[in-house]
This record gives sequence, C-alpha cells and structure tokens, in this order.
Amino acid sequence: MPSSKIGDFELPSTGGTFRLSEQHGHPVVVYFYPKDNTPGCTLEGQQFRDLYAEFSKSKCIIVGISRDSLKSHASFKSKMSFPFELLSDEDEKVCRQFAVIKMKNMYGKQVRGIERSTFVFDAKGALAREWRGIKVPGHVQEVLEFVKTLK
Repeated sequence: MPSSKIGDFELPSTGGTFRLSEQHGHPVVVYFYPKDNTPGCTLEGQQFRDLYAEFSKSKCIIVGISRDSLKSHASFKSKMSFPFELLSDEDEKVCRQFAVIKMKNMYGKQVRGIERSTFVFDAKGALAREWRGIKVPGHVQEVLEFVKTLK
C-alpha cells in the first residue's frame, strides 16, 4: 500500500516540461534510477522500452527520473531508443519528495544516491502502488501486471 500522499511535481524532461497533474486520465509509471548509461539502469530502461507497447494498451505513461542532466538524458534516450521521456532532477527536489535518496554502499564506501524505486499513479492521479529498493530482473513485468489491474 502507498505509504504517503505524494503531491504534484514538475521537472524538465527530454520532451519539454513534465507535470504530474497534467497526466490525469492516464495511469502513470514514475521510475527513479541512479544514473544514465550504467548497467542496471540501462537494463531497466530497456525492459520498459521492450514492454512499452503493452503499457500503451492501458494508456499508461512512463517516465524515468534521475539526477542526470537533460543533455545526458537526451543522449541516453537516443542511444537506447526509449519511447518515453526522461526527467532531470539535478537539485533532487522530486527525489526528496519521493524519499528515494539513500546512503548506499558502493565498493565499500558510503555514497548518497537514488534508491531504484517505481511508483504507479492511477488515472485520477492517486498513488496506487510503490516499489522501493527493487532489483531489475522481473520488475518491469510486475509493474505491467499491476498497471493492467487499474480501472
């Protein structure tokens, strides 16, 4: 069950400004990932890309968010042929709103970073489900199965 109500947000994206409240009428998948062009993030994006037609049957909108710049996002999106937009949260405002910034161990050192997380909003804009600290294999398929249950 969703742990909290998440308010509206607006971020620059590879397709212009994205505002959550302007997506009403469609389910929305918002996935947070640590960094463009890294193995896990690339695989996760590819899985959303490969299942995009299935998500589209539910009129679902998908967006990915990381702290990378729009320039980095544009390159990553183009290279991977992602059919969805990537949003840039360089100042971590939306990452903090969703509480996805965590201390993580990387090569034995503590680093601040984005905890891989996915949030699904229903067509009315209400948070319907969240996954935190996810592992990539099988996750996108699980999100798709959930989206199919939304009315």
